[in-house]
Amino acid sequence: MNNLFKTLCLATYALALAVPFVTLPLEAGPYLQKLALILLAAHILELPIAYRYLRLYKGPLVDSVALSLMYGLLHWQPLAKASKQNAHR
Repeated sequence: MNNLFKTLCLATYALALAVPFVTLPLEAGPYLQKLALILLAAHILELPIAYRYLRLYKGPLVDSVALSLMYGLLHWQPLAKASKQNAHR
């Protein structure tokens, strides 16, 4: 399920970027662009909340931040769950 939502996030961003070059049905372009901006803004606002979990990513911090900007809690919530499970052991 997580992969489905990640794919939907990427599709939203990709379609929003394609709007200047492609005509979308039902004049959906401006709506998709607004949706992509709202998603990006929400993910930016999540960064301070999720930063402690983003550091747990097995890779560079900049990659974790970029993944969080793309996917939001779909990226950092599994890191948080793993952190809590390790704390209870």
